[in-house]
Amino acid sequence: MGSFCGGKCSRALRSLVRRKRVDSAAHARRDGHQLARRLSVLDLIAIGVGATVGAGVYILVGTVAREYTGPALTISFLIAGVAAALSAFCYAELACRCPSAGSAYHYTYICVGEGVAWLIGWSLILEYTIGGSAVARGISPNLAVFFGGEDKLPSFLARHTIPGIGIVVDPCAAALVITVTVLLCIGIKESSMAQTIVTTINVSAMIFIIAAGGYIGFKTGWVGYELPNGYFPYGVTGMLGGSAVVFFSYIGFDSVTSTAEEVKNPQRDLPVGIGVALSICCILYMLVSVVIVGLVPYYALDPDTPISSAFANYGMQWAAYILTTGAVMALCSSLMGSILPQPRILMAMARDGLLPSFFADINRHTQVPVKSTVVTGVLAAALAFFMDVSQLAGMVSVGTLLAFTTVAVSVLILRYVPPDEVPLTSGLQESIGSVSSQFNNDLKGTASMDFGYSVVPSKEGDQLLVETSESSIEDDAMQKHVIKERRRKIAAWSIAFVCIGILILASAASVEGLPSMLRLILCGLAGDAVLGSLVVLACIEQDDARHDFGHAGGFQCPFVPFLPVACILVNTYLLVSLGLGTWFRVSIWMLIGALVYIFYGRSHSSLKGAVYVPAAYAHEIYQASSDRQA
Repeated sequence: MGSFCGGKCSRALRSLVRRKRVDSAAHARRDGHQLARRLSVLDLIAIGVGATVGAGVYILVGTVAREYTGPALTISFLIAGVAAALSAFCYAELACRCPSAGSAYHYTYICVGEGVAWLIGWSLILEYTIGGSAVARGISPNLAVFFGGEDKLPSFLARHTIPGIGIVVDPCAAALVITVTVLLCIGIKESSMAQTIVTTINVSAMIFIIAAGGYIGFKTGWVGYELPNGYFPYGVTGMLGGSAVVFFSYIGFDSVTSTAEEVKNPQRDLPVGIGVALSICCILYMLVSVVIVGLVPYYALDPDTPISSAFANYGMQWAAYILTTGAVMALCSSLMGSILPQPRILMAMARDGLLPSFFADINRHTQVPVKSTVVTGVLAAALAFFMDVSQLAGMVSVGTLLAFTTVAVSVLILRYVPPDEVPLTSGLQESIGSVSSQFNNDLKGTASMDFGYSVVPSKEGDQLLVETSESSIEDDAMQKHVIKERRRKIAAWSIAFVCIGILILASAASVEGLPSMLRLILCGLAGDAVLGSLVVLACIEQDDARHDFGHAGGFQCPFVPFLPVACILVNTYLLVSLGLGTWFRVSIWMLIGALVYIFYGRSHSSLKGAVYVPAAYAHEIYQASSDRQA
């Protein structure tokens, strides 16, 4: 009985760490799951900028400047942009090597394992659903500006309270979600064109803020910077605290990677799309903040409408209509950026068997996952109609930060301990024996041909030509294998110590009420572990197999291992800082996800019963299987 239970536990644990092959999605597409490759680099930039630059920036500048940074808001945006760029570099490499739908879920499944991949995919489902609903709920207050107030909105656009239960419904938010869902079902090129239009209008509104505000600032002498307490009224600590807050305004560029299967040239266009989109967002944020905190002293900024109030102080009340137009367009583009990736993540998870195959269906005419898109849109519309999800907004950040963290870990794994085994499903396992015999015969033939020499006398004299024996070659190969395995083991443990050390360090530095001595000890020990492991990773060689992993020739993340480790540190600190309330709500969602995986995903996984073979044999086994079918 004990051995039986132990066997079941062992199989359950193995299922958590099983990894799929890089081109598993390619084999799925051969069975009819084909997305349309119609996106160019300009489409990717529009998707990235549109998903990132939301309406929140029109409010964020006032709140952060008043409470955290003062005039140093621009530097906070710059620091947050650099921190976001760390994740963008990691995403860019993995998007080039593994250009399939699923984004961080897909990369994690390949590099880390099925259990963590499920966790990431389930978290992203929560993020995009709540994020889209929260964005849609913001449309009514902005439209009210054009009608002279919320009480003057037409009844079909205004919010209504259901008598007796006190639920405030928002038909305008639900209608917006349905409209975006229909647009996304028409086709990826059509929806990206709409995204480009609304993003252009939003960016134009921000350019108006920069140009008109800059003109006023130079004309009036930038009164916001003439302060007795200087550029850093809250000190460097306040500036860094402001960076942590505005960091979340850069979330959205990862939506670009979810469309990897729909990009014409993913190896070239995905890194460019991610990089340019993030750069445009950072530049716009910095220039807007420079102008606004220069027009009005930071302590006098309106926390609710900082930009329109700043222009109103100079007699430009009419500018509120331009800003509101930009905010409405920002809401629309952000909503599209939230709903676009989720059906593709559902599709990727369904391809892998972790969700029902219903979600993997792709419409033959539009070549988009229509069923997944409709399910996503209906769920987001229902939430936007019935619930005020603002209290759940913190949960949106968890999915993104977890994804950013695991993507950075995946880069370290790819460079130092890339998967050296490939899973073979039951349909291919019949080819293993024949290919293995063929390899053995080839090796024996090669040995007898090249290495099976005897010791013979030379024509030059009595000297002997000592030929290398087969056993010495085998010993040399075995020694190299042992050295390689030892290096991989050292690298794997170093990566593990980096992750554990960073988690302890971030927790000890952030948790309130911890005794100062205990905090100091934990931070010291964790810091030593992180630095020591980082030194080890910097000194040992990266695995040569990384050159053959996935699709070669694309972008490579620079400054490995330092850049991914810095990325893990930043995102882990932000995760720990989210608060117990947010983590309690997220844990409920994670528990539901764990039950779904245990009772469905684990037993229906496409890797159930798979046999892992060395990557060197994989191509021959697939070829042998194809020959047998032919």
